[in-house]
Amino acid sequence: MPLHVPQAPAPAMRTVLTALGSPTAVREAPTPSLRNAQGPVTPELPLPVHVLDRITPEGASATRLAGWRFLISCDGRAVAAAETRLTPDGWAFSHFFEGPYVAATELALRQAESVQQPYQARLLSVPELYMLTLWLHGDCTADGATGHPAATDLLVPLTPAPPGIAANHPYQVADLLPVLTHRVTPARLLISPA
Repeated sequence: MPLHVPQAPAPAMRTVLTALGSPTAVREAPTPSLRNAQGPVTPELPLPVHVLDRITPEGASATRLAGWRFLISCDGRAVAAAETRLTPDGWAFSHFFEGPYVAATELALRQAESVQQPYQARLLSVPELYMLTLWLHGDCTADGATGHPAATDLLVPLTPAPPGIAANHPYQVADLLPVLTHRVTPARLLISPA
């Protein structure tokens, strides 16, 4: 399998396991599919979540690690996800959630397994566009918590993708970033002379 999933920090995994073992955390989560899961649930496929805070006309600004996301599986399918955050005291469980990005992430990961070139799986969030992508990083040995999208890396926008950007379609970073730059660059106002 050419798809590599980076290893999550052990404390992040422990916080998710602790939350899954807490009836209060599961019961109070806005995740009916997790609460109603029949059988054991397990955190799988930890993915570092990077955020692209700004896209400039020159390209992408550096990314920052926002946390780790774990798909929560029951009977071989993802029913929810768990998010962890780095705090001054270390890794902490943030929340459980469900929704379209859980299924979209699972689908994108399955599709990425058929790609011939090996990639390291990550998530890249573009808050300015309310967009989440599966980031397929070409350096499988890289630290999943650091880095910047390389021009030849692939980004797979997850459903729901912004209008005009095809979901579940792999784009090279060099091809998608100009489109994203155009989307977030404010249009210049034309001022007519008085």
